[in-house]
Amino acid sequence: MSHVFFKGGTLIDGNGGVMEDSGVLIRDDEIVRIGKASEANLPPDTRVQEIGGKVIMPGLIDAHVHLVGVRTPNPISASFTPPELLVGRALNDTKKLIEAGFTSVRDVGSHIALHVRNLVAEGEYEGPRIKASYKLLSQTGGHGDLHMLPPEFNSYGHICDGVAECRKAARTMFREGADFIKVCASGGVISEKDDPRSPQFTLEELEAIVYEAGAVGSYVAAHAHSTLGIKNALRAGVKTIEHGILMDDEAIELMLDRDAILVPTMTITSLLVAHGSRIGLPESTLRKAQLLKQVHTQNLQKACRAGVKIATGTDLMGVTPVEHGQNAMELSLLVSEVGLSPMEAIIAATKTAAAALALQDSVGTVEPGKKADLLVVSNNPLQDINVLTDTANIEQVYVGGKRLK
Repeated sequence: MSHVFFKGGTLIDGNGGVMEDSGVLIRDDEIVRIGKASEANLPPDTRVQEIGGKVIMPGLIDAHVHLVGVRTPNPISASFTPPELLVGRALNDTKKLIEAGFTSVRDVGSHIALHVRNLVAEGEYEGPRIKASYKLLSQTGGHGDLHMLPPEFNSYGHICDGVAECRKAARTMFREGADFIKVCASGGVISEKDDPRSPQFTLEELEAIVYEAGAVGSYVAAHAHSTLGIKNALRAGVKTIEHGILMDDEAIELMLDRDAILVPTMTITSLLVAHGSRIGLPESTLRKAQLLKQVHTQNLQKACRAGVKIATGTDLMGVTPVEHGQNAMELSLLVSEVGLSPMEAIIAATKTAAAALALQDSVGTVEPGKKADLLVVSNNPLQDINVLTDTANIEQVYVGGKRLK
């Protein structure tokens, strides 16, 4: 049993609280005490870390990533990349996440992330906590269907149509080790032959998937741009809405009624609009990204004003310009474009994001009984949220009490 005491830093606890001259005591992988540093009564074996002038806070969480190991925007080339190479690259991406201060992530569609999760959990590789959905569920011709390839070459999505197939698909994902289910309830941006304004899956299909997830104590996350797609997903009982760009007032009310969490993924849209043409994305993708970006901020502001819970998620996947390591960009956008305070953005990236991962009982806040997933930051992000976007400011990173940076 070993104790470490972080002495003298400014504590941002993830619940909205701030404590100057704080003392945070951890024992092995767990936080056991917080309070004023001057009032601490320490066990004799305690190692003291002096962090005066710095900030200690919960590790950041990205609730929407793809640890797929791809290094090309061409889906055909990516589909024929050897899986051994993809796993190696994805493991390298977990290093970038740690460097950026992200101690937990949720992968929402990748046949690779499940294995990366297992390697980290087994201690074969050091990295963030990973929750993984395995393959995302899509209707034929939907967002998760690789439209330019025969279905048998699709290693990212699982195609299912009708209630019976959807039920079996959900069961299959859990059989393979999925932590939760990801469904595509609308068209998307990168998928060439569908429209983000169109709903996908019927309400009955979505209800069957949600039922199967609930039967094993899990939940469903829904990719949903479309107004009707968002509403169908919420009525079916999904826990998190991914993107949610075309959300209207009724959808916002449904979010509140169902206590659902919105993961807006502003980062991916901003990066695709800014850099998509340079990297050769199809004109259809650029056009859809530009269309959605025009309304995204306005609808997100409305949702925030109404009190919808927001969790940070980036949709980053490893290929330039959407490579991992810049995940804190989402916090910056929530402040600069949506109008959240730095504290609200931090809560979205810690406490609420932990709830999106179903990890709210173990991580996301600095309090006794939680896992010691902690950051020591050189400057105060409450004064400037962009402190967190510069990895040089992330001085120390702990996952379960173990220092990884």
